[in-house]
Amino acid sequence: MKRSRINQIMASADEFIRSFGISLPPFAWFTPAEMRAGKDRLSRVIEGRMGWDITDYGLEDFDRMGLFLFTLRNGRLADLQNGRGMCYAEKLLISRHDQLSPMHRHRVKAEDIINRAGATLAVQLFGSDARGDFDPDAGGTVLCDGIARTFAPGEVLTLAPGESVTLMPGDWHAFWGEGGDVLIGEVSTVNDDLNDNIFRDPVGRFAEIDEDVPPLHLLVSDYDRLL
Repeated sequence: MKRSRINQIMASADEFIRSFGISLPPFAWFTPAEMRAGKDRLSRVIEGRMGWDITDYGLEDFDRMGLFLFTLRNGRLADLQNGRGMCYAEKLLISRHDQLSPMHRHRVKAEDIINRAGATLAVQLFGSDARGDFDPDAGGTVLCDGIARTFAPGEVLTLAPGESVTLMPGDWHAFWGEGGDVLIGEVSTVNDDLNDNIFRDPVGRFAEIDEDVPPLHLLVSDYDRLL
């Protein structure tokens, strides 16, 4: 992805989020120079990979297959492993109209995917085989706002604003905005995007960046390289 396109997506995402009366935290607006100068003060933000996350899954077609994410808070894997402390994470996501987030599951993370506002959120579901691999013939059961719901292989759940689905490790899922753009909330156990995502098809979790212009704000995938 071109950095100029990423900068534009940041601006349009902020406008969309603000249209629902929601604001991003102050660290969202730090410049790269401010991030570098404040590395010690921002160590938990950087270590937790909190902040902007814009991906085209390495396929260079963001409008067709891509996702905007902002990690608002993220706990420590050590706390999760110890079973106490800050074991949770929270994100805001934007799924644009018919923009696919491809089929994947998580090794460890359990998550609530919540339609916060906008259009309908469509979530396609499959179960796993005994090894946790994708099984086109497997269904399963998820919780929708605390109520058990059985799904057939490949069934598409449609979530209106205010509705949610709870996904456990092994629940294969893909999602997109249906009928318009959707503001999504994600509440989960500690988030580890470097190691916890398993995709059905060979895609990358993060975008490859063409630095055609300077970044307005860093992506979480920039931290190791630019800080």
